[in-house]
Amino acid sequence: MKFVLFYHSLLSDWNHGNAHFLRGVVKDLARRGHEVLVLEPADGWSRKNLIEDAGGDMLSEINEAVGLQGLWRTYDPQGFDPAPWIEAADVVLVHEWNEPELVAKVGAARRFNQEVRIYFHDTHHRAVSAPEEMNRYDLSYYDGALVFGESLKYQYRDRGWSNQAWVWHEAADTTWFYPRAPLKEREGAVWIGNWGDDERSEELDAYLLGPISELGIRGRVYGVRYPKEAKAALKARGLEYRGWLPNHAAPEVFSKYQLTVHVPRRFYTQMLPGIPTIRVFEALACGIPLVCAPWDDAEGLFSPGEDYLTARDSREMREAMAAIINDPVLARRLSQCGLETIKKRHTCVHRVDELLSICGEAPSGLGLESQRSNLSAAQS
Repeated sequence: MKFVLFYHSLLSDWNHGNAHFLRGVVKDLARRGHEVLVLEPADGWSRKNLIEDAGGDMLSEINEAVGLQGLWRTYDPQGFDPAPWIEAADVVLVHEWNEPELVAKVGAARRFNQEVRIYFHDTHHRAVSAPEEMNRYDLSYYDGALVFGESLKYQYRDRGWSNQAWVWHEAADTTWFYPRAPLKEREGAVWIGNWGDDERSEELDAYLLGPISELGIRGRVYGVRYPKEAKAALKARGLEYRGWLPNHAAPEVFSKYQLTVHVPRRFYTQMLPGIPTIRVFEALACGIPLVCAPWDDAEGLFSPGEDYLTARDSREMREAMAAIINDPVLARRLSQCGLETIKKRHTCVHRVDELLSICGEAPSGLGLESQRSNLSAAQS
């Protein structure tokens, strides 16, 4: 089949975590013999920030390091017409970072090929944090939405945004994310993540900065969009801030540390339970012991206590970190269990299997007016 994907970026992962997952998906589709192409705007926000932060050569480095050659191309958003790309496609995916105008154009282009399957892909919390923005998307002519959690699926159903939605969690690209060094050669704790626009500032202090400082262990932090006060807090706590880290370098960084932590944003703990970030999948795939701040694994993706440790407060986080550092048997068990769970259920290969199954389930060839009628019935 021919897959055409409209995404914010495949190459740039500067504050664009979905690029991590997307790379694994498109590579696996290509390995299976499918024709796949990602179309990304030449002036994309993430791409521009990456170039400003790391230079234009970094895009070429990512392209070659991760094996993305021939899988993408850029377009000029001014006057861009997606219809010719959709006309010959079998499956089209459109990510929610795209402008509403493009989303509508892709749907309208279905008149050239009513056999194509078109899906909207949502990997964000805007459904609950900014529903007015989501209301701007016209999904009338789409087969449905692929959403990265059951709780997000309920939002689409209850708000009438799409006539059908499937849960499609993120996952680890295990061709790239795998253990790189034995645990016994590691030291300290590392965290890779963005500050989060005050969506988890208190939590980061309680579950990351404070426990590492109190234990007196080596601590290093990578990420972008850290305000001056965040950098000052890291320095005051004795943690080293290293700025943006290209995602393809994350496995090597994980391989140098004894543990990492998961600190979810409040929207995922309070309003969208069951949705982990991509970093959980990637950390476990790399075999680094993980401690999670409170989040509800409502869909049973993992086995808390076996795949990772949990901490209900700062004290428990400090104790869990100390246990991993001081107990090699515990650290090795967590590493092995987490890695096995990823291999069994949460790789990009699994997600491509799911995608192909969804493509087989979805209705195709519906007339435009018929689809509008279906959506209106779902909204009533």
